[in-house]
Amino acid sequence: MVLLGALLRIPNKTSSMTMSLPVRDICVSVRFPSMSTPLLPDALWSLIKPFLPSTPNRRQGGRPRVSERASLTGIVFVLRSGIPWEMLPQELGYGSGMTCWRRLRDWQEAGIWQLIHFVILDWLARTERIDWSRAVLDGSSVRAVFGGRRLVPILRIGPSLAASVI
Repeated sequence: MVLLGALLRIPNKTSSMTMSLPVRDICVSVRFPSMSTPLLPDALWSLIKPFLPSTPNRRQGGRPRVSERASLTGIVFVLRSGIPWEMLPQELGYGSGMTCWRRLRDWQEAGIWQLIHFVILDWLARTERIDWSRAVLDGSSVRAVFGGRRLVPILRIGPSLAASVI
């Protein structure tokens, strides 16, 4: 099946959503989880809302601004589903993918995203929904200041006529 654009299909009698996305000349069908459970529940939104910046008032008119909650829900949708930003369906009411991406960028630059992350982790710890005894730290993502300590001198390898075993 060949598609020229993104196609959104929402079945009437089921609680799941099917989305068909074109990849070059092949159409890939992606099945998303049930939309009956909200991506951004009211309890989580009430926790995050105080940390988001207030929206500026426009006096000259223009297009109405997408709400912060809709943008955050769009960001969560893209991050959970793994779709590209430009493929975010506007029919879901989260705004365009570029709008959600710009909000994420602005919040990241202002340090708000890191603050939201900290608040969510704190809330999960207080409600005993996270087990810190099973936390894992990936050593490749931690910066080694000044290259770390060298315990053994590294021997230089000179040219050799022997065959390589690799």
